[in-house]
Amino acid sequence: MSELTCIIITHNEALNIEDCLKTLDFCKEVIIVDSGSTDATVSIAEAYGCKIVKTPDWPGYGRQKQRALDLVTTQWALSIDADERVTPDLREEILYAITRDQHSGYLIKRRTNFLGHWMRGGGWYPDFVLRLVRKDHARFDCAAVHEKIIVSGPVGRLNSFFLHFSYRTLGDVFTKQQRYALLSSKKIRSIKGGKISILLSIARAAWTFFRLFFLQRGFIDGRYGLIAAIFKSQEVFWKYVAVEFESAADTLK
Repeated sequence: MSELTCIIITHNEALNIEDCLKTLDFCKEVIIVDSGSTDATVSIAEAYGCKIVKTPDWPGYGRQKQRALDLVTTQWALSIDADERVTPDLREEILYAITRDQHSGYLIKRRTNFLGHWMRGGGWYPDFVLRLVRKDHARFDCAAVHEKIIVSGPVGRLNSFFLHFSYRTLGDVFTKQQRYALLSSKKIRSIKGGKISILLSIARAAWTFFRLFFLQRGFIDGRYGLIAAIFKSQEVFWKYVAVEFESAADTLK
């Protein structure tokens, strides 16, 4: 068994978690840090022999993943989301990489399935994420959303990829757009304060659409690329609008 632990944070992931866990049997241990799931997430994870830690609070993505990383006792850790899957090729490449031990971390590509379509452009592929790390050389930042692993030492790249099933329905798109926009707005407010104009919000959203659909060739995905670029540009718009209006609301309290 490899000296590798997989860490996953969960909240009501019963739809995803079993298919994810089926691809992780090469890991010595799988640690689940769950923030109050009310569905079958925990019972499914228990059936697969995972180590489960329940937290009463939600400190944000970065801090929650750091909690999971702190529980790792093996030399290597693989951070994965419940809606991701390790392919057979990626499994073999991960095992080979940790045996060679040439880097402190590895970037892994993701292929994202958006509304049933495997995305090719628009920044969706190849989407490199730093997920495989030496435990003693890595830590998560404290970001509430879009968290990152910070690694001390050289970082390599793997050729194989995760499969990512993040947006199965339009409901998923709308839900995540709202959550990410509001969480990102709080981060901007903490850094820049609460003065973001509506015109700037529109300009940033327009630039996001142009960059994703044209410069990053989202158009090669047809209507899916168009919908995805609109979705991302709207997320940017609402993120900056929320900075302005939530700041104004705070002053009235």
